[in-house]
Amino acid sequence: MKKVGLSDVQNVPNPLQVHDVRKPISMVLGTTDFAMNYFELDTGDSFSGGIHTHHDQEEVFFIMEGTATFEVGRDGNEVEVGPREAIRFAPGEYQCGHNRNEELLAGLALGAPGAMHDWDALESIVYCPECEEETSHGVALESGQFDLTCNECEYEH
Repeated sequence: MKKVGLSDVQNVPNPLQVHDVRKPISMVLGTTDFAMNYFELDTGDSFSGGIHTHHDQEEVFFIMEGTATFEVGRDGNEVEVGPREAIRFAPGEYQCGHNRNEELLAGLALGAPGAMHDWDALESIVYCPECEEETSHGVALESGQFDLTCNECEYEH
């Protein structure tokens, strides 16, 4: 058994600087089969920075306060999730959550199986300058920075 309070968890923001508060609770608890991160998103912030999927992990977002707007799939559908509501994304389902409101958004991101996802199992949709369109990209984290590789043309950026 291990107990932790949010004030005991170090803030570790996303390297893309898409939010200011991310607290990896599961890291402090030492979980091995489950990930849990606390987020606070100001207006315009996002949980991850871009539409993406985890092929090795399902994700659940529980919104504690504020309202999150999730882009779902690759076709631009949006779903709003308010306070005391949750949304689940299956492995392979594309999503990205944002705060498009004036009030603070606070919530939990939960993932399983595993306390961390495998970077080789993460796929992001971003603009490829070589293909001149949004394409699927593999993602790697090197020295605190994301490296993206286009799955269509292998352009790296």
